Amino acid sequence: MARIIALILSVLGWLRQSVSHALRACAVFLAPFGLGSTSDTLLPQPTALFPGSTATFFIIGPGRLLKAPVRIARDQSIQIRPSVEAHYAVERRLFERLGSHPRIIKYFGWHTAFPTGLLFQHANGGSLQSFLTSKPDEITPALRRKWFLQTIEAVSYVHKRGIAHSDLRPSNFLVHDMDIHICDFGGSSCEQLGVSGHGLPDAGFYDPREAKAGLTMDIFSLGSVLYTISTGHWPFREGNGPAELCSWEDMQLYESIVNEHFANGEFPKIDGLLGGDIIMGCWTHSFKSVAEIERAALELLSDSTDI
Repeated sequence: MARIIALILSVLGWLRQSVSHALRACAVFLAPFGLGSTSDTLLPQPTALFPGSTATFFIIGPGRLLKAPVRIARDQSIQIRPSVEAHYAVERRLFERLGSHPRIIKYFGWHTAFPTGLLFQHANGGSLQSFLTSKPDEITPALRRKWFLQTIEAVSYVHKRGIAHSDLRPSNFLVHDMDIHICDFGGSSCEQLGVSGHGLPDAGFYDPREAKAGLTMDIFSLGSVLYTISTGHWPFREGNGPAELCSWEDMQLYESIVNEHFANGEFPKIDGLLGGDIIMGCWTHSFKSVAEIERAALELLSDSTDI
């Protein structure tokens, strides 16, 4: 019995020593990120519900988020797929063109240490989509109105800089200190830079009558984002939160339903909705620019106290 106890103690001692070595190895690995001790955190975040994502996110120090391209093993080394590398090069150039603006997520530049990637401010409220889904009781009418106006302001500024976002949806807007910030320009286009992204919005934010990315598609998508802010759910998803679209089958079914409605010029009812006429104007191509939408929204909502 004594020998068994001694053996167990010996094994436990070996395990403790192995863990200690592993922690020290982690500290060495984290050094390139500027993290000085094992008390610092580098936490990978999931990027999508479906496979095929191009990014992995890491929290690096207080308030900073690294968007690093997914890498693959090739020729006995870790490499970025060429298509993913091009995607990041586009996004880097577009953020540099956008510069600093209160409705654009703050961009700190390119992170040169491994893993390389785009360095951003870490939005403390998460995505607009996750906030709408998980914290509906915290969204007051005044906050909804503010987000409605800020979302329009964000897209208006992007268009003024000659950029078509091409993938406007609630997941690509972030909440930081309860303000809206737009993000994710990897699939965007900018004629002045010679950049032609291949992004298209998801079902519910996509106009099947237009079928190509650009400023006009952005305006349609903006209408659906504003509708989601006003109602808490995607178009034609009444009573079924977007969080339930967690399988490929759900997405396919929703896509077929919403695309058929939109292709036929059929849209959700907007009676009594915050900014309902603006939302419908986006869907029906009544607005020629987001600057026009911004003027209409400011006139309608800036001094509103009854919504």
